[in-house]
Amino acid sequence: MIPKHLDATVVLVRHGESTYVAQDRFQGQADPPLSDRGQEQAALVAARLARPTAAPALALPGGAPLEVVHSPLARAASTAAAIAAACAGPGSFGIDVALRPDRGFFEIGQGEWEGRLATEIAERWTTELSAWRRDPVANWAPGGESIGDVDRRVRPALAGLLERLAVGRPPGTLDRSQVMGYFGARPNQGWSVVVAHDGVFKLTLLALLDLPIQRFWSFPFALCGITIVEIGGGRARLVAHNLTEHLAALESAEAREHAARRRASGAL
Repeated sequence: MIPKHLDATVVLVRHGESTYVAQDRFQGQADPPLSDRGQEQAALVAARLARPTAAPALALPGGAPLEVVHSPLARAASTAAAIAAACAGPGSFGIDVALRPDRGFFEIGQGEWEGRLATEIAERWTTELSAWRRDPVANWAPGGESIGDVDRRVRPALAGLLERLAVGRPPGTLDRSQVMGYFGARPNQGWSVVVAHDGVFKLTLLALLDLPIQRFWSFPFALCGITIVEIGGGRARLVAHNLTEHLAALESAEAREHAARRRASGAL
């Protein structure tokens, strides 16, 4: 799937909090919007990616991303739009970055569970939910998608993204240090951002790292967290996963508000 000798970087960004996440509902391919908190998260991750050299610098090539590819679902599309807008704004790259919706990055369909509270699912589908958590290859939501089917639609979408990154750039090589800190900047590298969902990103990362889908539960993805996969000479490696420091200001503000409410209530 990865073009031979490709040098490139892929950045995975999970969408911000949606109204369903805030309500503890299963989402799948249901299409709730970002919550107010989710919009703030999207703005913060957008600002971080638009200024990648700000300390601590992100492990990204120089220049602007080639494109921001995203799931067409509203929570991902809104987060992607915020990133593209920030890249075009003052103090950033100052150029328009293409937004490319791709249905290959739709979240895993959750069938009858979509839109339902997690507590209801745990009560009504106890056996099915337990099986899904223990063996997601052989079990999935009633009426939903298997991860095998999702893997088969993710891979062509990912292959197309990588092929676009390879166009017009010289080939890389494995004949250089593979240890971080022993190589300098690679100015000819391109990079792209993908904005999508936890479930589909689990399969995306496994595909990039050439790991079996049986490892599905191995990589969690935080809301508006940043994951960076560098490809050198056609070989992928994970250089950062679930970076969330850019969300600290929001979390600190929420902690202050919570403390103020407790003081006002007289609660211990």
